[in-house]
Amino acid sequence: MLNKFERSGGEAVVQYLDSNLRVVKPGAYVRCAVTGAEIPLDELKYWSVEHQEPYASPEAVMMRITGQAAPRK
Repeated sequence: MLNKFERSGGEAVVQYLDSNLRVVKPGAYVRCAVTGAEIPLDELKYWSVEHQEPYASPEAVMMRITGQAAPRK
């Protein structure tokens, strides 16, 4: 489980496990593998153990599964 002492500024490096995460390099956020959005570690809810990548939302998960591109802003 994450705690406040494991966070620092910048991007974290995380190992994604079945029901938890292991912080390899402390940081404040990870980037969504589909959208590139910053996801604060304490708000991260979606990831793939198989692909070892985080997702910002259920929609991003579906985009990865179906192979759809993220919408352009």
